[in-house]
Amino acid sequence: MARDEERAERAQQDPIVGGLPDVPGIGVAMRLRPGLGVHLRGLADELLVKDYPGTTLRRDQRELIATAVSAGNDCFFCMDSHGAFATALLERDGSTELVPLIDIVKTGSSEGLDEKMCALLYIARTLADTPRGLTEDDIHAATDAGATDEDVQLAVLIASGFSMYNRLVEGFRAPTARTPEVYRERAGEIVDHGYSAPVPEGARS
Repeated sequence: MARDEERAERAQQDPIVGGLPDVPGIGVAMRLRPGLGVHLRGLADELLVKDYPGTTLRRDQRELIATAVSAGNDCFFCMDSHGAFATALLERDGSTELVPLIDIVKTGSSEGLDEKMCALLYIARTLADTPRGLTEDDIHAATDAGATDEDVQLAVLIASGFSMYNRLVEGFRAPTARTPEVYRERAGEIVDHGYSAPVPEGARS
């Protein structure tokens, strides 16, 4: 089944766990309890937005790692939303020529990316798939390509965090959108304010 068809089919599926908030994606977990929302949003800010001393990774590259992990975990909500956030960041910074790479990453490829990002995506995808599959050689390949220790740390953190987010979404079978375009509106808010800013009632989390 083509990805677009699978995305549309999933958009028609109902959650398989009862008593859930009527919101899409990770918003289901965030609204189960107030504290969950605070901590899940806060973790996203730490992984994707806030300064991480020593890293060379831009925010769009951090979002790209989240997109790649989510694609590998077959989580359309996280893959499409964070792909949209990466797109918005690139557009804000005038780097629109890099936007097509986001769709390439969604397919599981790293074609067109520089050697450092390829190595970091390999680390993130490997960790998400088989945690003990990561080797010292994988780490050395990243640092030899110009990644700092902190870049590698972030790749591991993002892969681990988004494996959890992906499983929250898919474990509940939370609603997801028919097309990626619906995440564009929220993308502007994320670019400007991060993940912990209040979300208007009824907005997508």
